[in-house]
Order: sequence, then C-alpha cells, then structure tokens
Amino acid sequence: MEKSIMSYVEKFNTNIEKTNYKNLDEKTKEFIKNIALKYQFSFQELKQLIDFSIDFKMWHEAEIYKIFKDEYANKKQAFNHIRKIWEDLKSKANSYEKFSKDLYKDDIRKFSFTKFESNKAALGSCPVASANTRCCNLLTLDAVQSCGFDCSYCSIQSFYNQDKIGFDKNFKENLANLKLDPNETYHIGTGQSSDSLMWGNKEGILDALFDFARKNPNVILEFKTKSNNIKYFLENDVPANIICTWSLNTPTIIENEEHLAASLEKRINAAKKVSQKGVLVGFHFHPIVHYDNYLKEYEEVYKTLIETFDSKKVALVSFGTLTFIKPVVNKIRSRNFKSKILQMPMSEANGKQSYPLKIKKEMFKHAYDSFKPWHKDVYFYLCMEDETLWKDVFGYEYSSNNQMEDFMKMSYMNKIKQNSPSHNFSFSSGSLNF
Repeated sequence: MEKSIMSYVEKFNTNIEKTNYKNLDEKTKEFIKNIALKYQFSFQELKQLIDFSIDFKMWHEAEIYKIFKDEYANKKQAFNHIRKIWEDLKSKANSYEKFSKDLYKDDIRKFSFTKFESNKAALGSCPVASANTRCCNLLTLDAVQSCGFDCSYCSIQSFYNQDKIGFDKNFKENLANLKLDPNETYHIGTGQSSDSLMWGNKEGILDALFDFARKNPNVILEFKTKSNNIKYFLENDVPANIICTWSLNTPTIIENEEHLAASLEKRINAAKKVSQKGVLVGFHFHPIVHYDNYLKEYEEVYKTLIETFDSKKVALVSFGTLTFIKPVVNKIRSRNFKSKILQMPMSEANGKQSYPLKIKKEMFKHAYDSFKPWHKDVYFYLCMEDETLWKDVFGYEYSSNNQMEDFMKMSYMNKIKQNSPSHNFSFSSGSLNF
C-alpha cells in the first residue's frame, strides 16, 4: 500500500504541471492534493476536478472544498458527485444576482506601451474565419496589438501579451505604401487586434487611417469600439467612406463581463454625437450572452437605439455570440476574476465551443424581430455563425461567403453615396444573383 501511494505521489508531481493546478489558490491546491492522494484519481479525473474548482470560484459559487463530502464509497462516486454539481450549474440560465461592483473594485489594468518595427502594413483576413460558417470575408488591419479593456470573453487575450500594448513605428509609412487594386472594393476593419478608438490618435494612428481612407475611396474603413473616445472624430473632417461602429451589450454584461469598457449610456451617447456630425454608424451585438431574463434586457437596448438613431444614418447591425477555442478557455481559467461566461451550456460548433443552435436561433431571431422598423434601411447579418441559422432568423440565406460579401459591400457603398453625394462612389463585385 505504501509503495502504491509513493508511486501515485510521483505521478501526481510529474503530471500536475500539465493541468491548471497552478491557477488555484493555495487552500484549494492543498485540498486537491489531499483528495487526490486519498482517492487516487486518474489524470483526466484530476484535470477535470481542477477545472471544476476554478469554475466554481469564477462563477461565484460554493468552492470545491465546501461541497466535497467527508467520505465517498469510492473515487467514482466522489468524481461523479462534483461533476453533477458542475453540470447542474451549467444547465441553468446564468444569474448575476450574487454579483456586485465590489467584486471588481480592484479590477485595474496595468500595462505598458511598446513599439516595434514592421516592414509592411498588417493587412490580413479575419482571424476567426471558418469554412463552415457564413463569413463576410472582412479584411483586418492591425493598427495596434492588444487591448486596454479587459472583457472576460475576449479572444485577443490568447493572441497577445495582455500587459503590453504594441504600436508599429512604421504604421503610417506602411499604410501609405499599401498597394490596393483601384478597381476593387475593399471592406477593412481595424477592431480585431485592439479597440479601434480607445487609444485616440496615439502615435498618429488615426491621422494615418483617415489619410488612407481619403486616398482610397474604394475602401470601406470600419472602426469598431467599446469606448467613448470620439474626440478625434469630432475635431476633424471624417472621410465619407469611414464607418464608426460600437459593440454594445446589456448593462448586466457590461458591468460584469466587459471590465473597464465604457458604459452602455456612454457608448450610445458617443455614437449619437458621431452620427450627428454626419458619420455613418453601426452596431454589433457580439456577443449576445444567454442569462436569466436576457431577452428582455437586450430588447431594451434595441428599443433605445431605434428611438435614438435615424436608420438611414445607420449602416449595419450585426449579431453573434460566444464561441471559444481551447486556448481562450484556458486563458479565462488562468484569470483570477469573477465571470459567468464559462457557465454557458456549450456544444461543438465547427471545431469550437458555443451555444447549441436552439439557443442561438432564439437570441438572433428575437434580436432581428426587435429591429423591425429598421429592416428596410439597415444591413443586418450574423457574424461567423452557422449558415443554417440565416433562413430561420432573416427569412433568407446566401449561397456563399462571396455572395454575402458582395451584398454587404454594395449596401455599405450605397449608404456612403446617400450620406455623402460628393463621395467618389465606386463598387466592383461579382454576380449578385440569389
């Protein structure tokens, strides 16, 4: 028996570094080690128990050492008991009732700015594009690397060092030297690797982007933000082919999951001021998050937009939801914060994890139906969602990503022309037949 325990201790010490054990607090580490020695859980069981422990604490539920019984008949009974509690929590609609602002009083980001030199503009395809989801073929321009906000669900945290914000010393020169086909129409977004506006004109990035838009009227340049830093937009002439879009959510999600970002009221007020200046605006509801009473809370946001904005001055509204790859899930579990994001019911979605299609259909159809007054004037779309959802949500579907891209560009360019008749309008695409 002694030999068996010694052998297990050796295996435990060797394999524990392959788990999220290092992300536990000291009390939970000691508890996990004790029950591991007592029941000699397999590596996979131990790995899952550690993740359950992290999730319980993150979800602001009773921690594992409080729900683990003093005695179990065997390790299978012990493991199944904890797994059942974890599964029951995931099966319920998330509630933020026990969350409060006190949980985030110490939530202060500390980061430093760095500079690097690139030999060309970082123009590429959308980093989350997938062959099995309907995609608009957006091109992305990495003006800044990493974000200063701290949204719990953000995928950027798995791509960059969250403590360092990178600026390319050669950005202006590289952007000026970027060669585009003048006979093609481009849709380029700057909000994939960082927030588009939170840095303002630091290192001259907005000067460079505005100049780029002026020189390339065949480019639809989209800024995407969760900030209210619109000073540069209000103080400068904005090229007609720039669209400024806001990622919005309910106050519940903003307060509990979108840490350090501007409040809903501040985002909407910023969008209103930019729109009043004559700039086309848009709104992204991505992610729509499933939680207790979520449909009613989102509907209030939708109604506010309809009452606040002229739909003829709104270029787009997009819907999407949480979709995770394993590195992002692991990154979230490495954070010491409170979040309900990983409590969502997950199912396989094209090699990733996301809500079941039944929930997605409910959230997206409710959103689109709520915007009925805007249906004729605004381009609506699902961002990176299963193509089978389009027919149920919108009543139509695209035959390919290229067709979706063409219709989107055509809609945006028409809005640009209507909003600024003097704009050097051009649009080039393939067939637009359904």
